[in-house]
Amino acid sequence: MKKFYSLIMSALVLGFCGCAGTAPEAEAGVKVEKVVATYKIGAYSDVDSVKSKLSSAGFEVIGTKSTDAGTTVLFTNAQMKAMANKPSRALAAVGRILVDDERKQVSIANPVYFGKAFMQKEYSHAVASAELASLEKAFGPLKDSADKWEFDALAGYHFMVGMPYYEDMSVVGEGSTADLVAKAQKAKGTTAVVKVGEDRYVAFVDMDRRTNGFVKKIGTQNGQILPWAVLIEGGQAKALSAKYFIAISYPLLTMSEFMTIATVPGAVEVDLKKIFK
Repeated sequence: MKKFYSLIMSALVLGFCGCAGTAPEAEAGVKVEKVVATYKIGAYSDVDSVKSKLSSAGFEVIGTKSTDAGTTVLFTNAQMKAMANKPSRALAAVGRILVDDERKQVSIANPVYFGKAFMQKEYSHAVASAELASLEKAFGPLKDSADKWEFDALAGYHFMVGMPYYEDMSVVGEGSTADLVAKAQKAKGTTAVVKVGEDRYVAFVDMDRRTNGFVKKIGTQNGQILPWAVLIEGGQAKALSAKYFIAISYPLLTMSEFMTIATVPGAVEVDLKKIFK
């Protein structure tokens, strides 16, 4: 979204970026780069090899999803779950890797980038950096993606003034946690439902093919955004606002590019509500 700076007054940039509330110093004694990559790019491996490498590195593979962008591999471990087992934070419990057959590479969602964005003040650099180190050992050497953002701005990230933040989630279903989990499990195309805590789950569900098509319009290189994640806790099924999740997953996206998928955020919410009605 750096291209977007040219479209607005500099006075709006501060409001656009938000603030993280902490300096980029890790509590584990490890410094964080001021600007962190959204994804870490590694040499190509097929899906079975990716799953094997994750397992060898101590991760649990919880599911795979093939899309127009390639195959997303979802994974977690005990440390990631423990860190994210807090109200509204469980989305950080699961990592994503895109096996990109077109570009012949693997693209790993950077746990430092998404961890800071999703965990905010409860972010643990000790956990995120350990996860990244394990991934680098398994898949390295890894290079930074072109997509990047300032570490300090990630916790308060939003696309622009007036657009949603992480906490502005959409409630797409209500009922007992058991009932919502059952609906997610029964839905066609669901990749996985992961238990993060006693009353806390993350479901990775499928949407209409037309809705998923936005990835082809704005860049299949970041296609690990699919499948869509839904947080289930406290009798509610909640999803990140599509305007937030798409933007933070595509930080180089311009306003004009975003406008090409203007109907997608509404379609995402409609598709998710159908699952949990």
